[in-house]
Amino acid sequence: MAKKKAMKEEGPSFEARLARVEEIVERLESGEAGLDESLRLYAEGAELIKACRATLAEAEKRIAKLSETAGGDLKEEPFEPEDEEEK
Repeated sequence: MAKKKAMKEEGPSFEARLARVEEIVERLESGEAGLDESLRLYAEGAELIKACRATLAEAEKRIAKLSETAGGDLKEEPFEPEDEEEK
């Protein structure tokens, strides 16, 4: 329980941050925001994206990939993300 409580005290969840980024993108794409608001939203969005990337990087460290050995046993290997260029 202490771990979950500590995570909540760090701020919004990954999903909440991502939802806010989507709201910001919609607002900026609408063209209704003035220059000052657009700059403020852009800065907020950049910080949220930075936080989301850090959360994802931490999650990748915790993921383990299971693969089958020649003998049929499962062995755990560290997660290795695909290069973005290969996508």
